[in-house]
Amino acid sequence: MKVGIIGLGLMGGSFALALKRKFKQRDERLEIIGIDHNDQHCLEALELKITDKITDDITDLLELDLIVLTIPVNGILKILPELKNASDKTTIIDFGSTKEKIVQAIPQEIRKNFVAAHPMAGTEKSGPTAADRKLYRGKVVVLCNTEDNDPKHLKFAKNVFRDIGMKIFYMNAKDHDKHAAYISHMPHAVSYALSNSVMKQENPKAVLALAGGGFKDMSRIAKSAPAMWIDIFKQNKTNLLSATKSLKKEIETFENLVENEEWEELSKWILKANELHNIL
Repeated sequence: MKVGIIGLGLMGGSFALALKRKFKQRDERLEIIGIDHNDQHCLEALELKITDKITDDITDLLELDLIVLTIPVNGILKILPELKNASDKTTIIDFGSTKEKIVQAIPQEIRKNFVAAHPMAGTEKSGPTAADRKLYRGKVVVLCNTEDNDPKHLKFAKNVFRDIGMKIFYMNAKDHDKHAAYISHMPHAVSYALSNSVMKQENPKAVLALAGGGFKDMSRIAKSAPAMWIDIFKQNKTNLLSATKSLKKEIETFENLVENEEWEELSKWILKANELHNIL
């Protein structure tokens, strides 16, 4: 199988390593060609054997078995027109964290080929050196608007995700973006806000000296690169603002209960939150 990966950072690199491991186990041939605008990423991807070749010409990918887009969501939108001449035998998958605008922008020429996916995986790290072949194992991948796909391309994409150990879930793009605002996008905004609130204290180093597991867990994703998350926040602005308004109401409820010393009601409020983990 010949695969082109556009974007050789954490997501693309991890995908390549996971796929290589599976093909090695089956003693099958796999060739990966990579594209990345960052020259250092290209060098590291070759050194780490994430890719077998590097190219800067997207036309080199248009006849491959699979093209995977693991670049920021605005980058995906920009590159879509360059893929419209892809072979009808080429399956194309994007890993974008938002889906509705991407689905709407897919050129009609490749709509049957193009499987809109969001692997629910990642870390705060970036670049090829952060690649982890186990990143996707046991995680969920959401496939959106699959009714628009040719069954052979959808089957191919599903087999690829199963090969790297993922569980498949289906959702329309509009619902995906609404739900992702709550469970992925808003948590990043909260982490940035938490980190900024500490950094604005008179002596943040003294505050951080007390930091335990809870703070570290909540602030970890504040390390995530702004370029990627600004794109996501832009594309999912309406849903994100709706999610943050919902969060603000809960914060206000907490403030009122504490201010009025309504400890019994606060206990009920906490117990209600505990119920979330019964369905996780």
